Amino acid sequence: MPDWHPAIVTSRAPAADGLTDLVLDIQGTPLVGTHAHPGQYVRLCLPGMEAGLFAIASPPEPRGARWEFLLKDGSPLPDALIRLPPGAQVNVSAPEGKGFPLERARGHDVLLFATGSGISAIRPVIASIRREREAFGRVKLYFGARTPGAFAYQGELHSWEEGGIQVVRTVSQPGVSGWLGLTGYVQAHLGEDTVGDSRAFVCGQSRMVQGVMDALKDRGVPREHIFFNY
Repeated sequence: MPDWHPAIVTSRAPAADGLTDLVLDIQGTPLVGTHAHPGQYVRLCLPGMEAGLFAIASPPEPRGARWEFLLKDGSPLPDALIRLPPGAQVNVSAPEGKGFPLERARGHDVLLFATGSGISAIRPVIASIRREREAFGRVKLYFGARTPGAFAYQGELHSWEEGGIQVVRTVSQPGVSGWLGLTGYVQAHLGEDTVGDSRAFVCGQSRMVQGVMDALKDRGVPREHIFFNY
């Protein structure tokens, strides 16, 4: 069992259709500064409920005391967390997982792949890259969602692009939304870019992950250049 520490809800706000942004304050706990690598995750728990794993959606900070999370509704724990008012307490574990090895991408082009709530693990990668943008080559985010309203962090996409991150958005189920952008799965939009020596960071459901791996392999990216956060 993990060691639990109390965190306080400071804010929660809609992030996209079916997604909520939750901010927890860990000030005064041993957790301050323990988030060391983008892509790491923690366990969140409420009394009487089974704990769940959630990626930290904010970038690592040496003395960071506020952690952001992206909650997908439709399951008991996320639904309960979404209903918590500011000031409520949540039990939090120390960060787990190896995260994404940004040091192995220095000097190379970087391909980022995320679908749905998986963008929560990729967002701190983007923030970390932007802090030292000159250390990396071309950086491109392939961001997929089921519907046009399901893209989290839409308000940040322009600043990401201004910071040298090319963003490619695609919708898998546009329906009658009037969406005029790309459709289909993220891996279908690699285009004609040369990607063989790129480093890829991937987060999403298993079927998407496998599809991305297959597409990258077909384009000459070796398995050892494709990374996950667990």
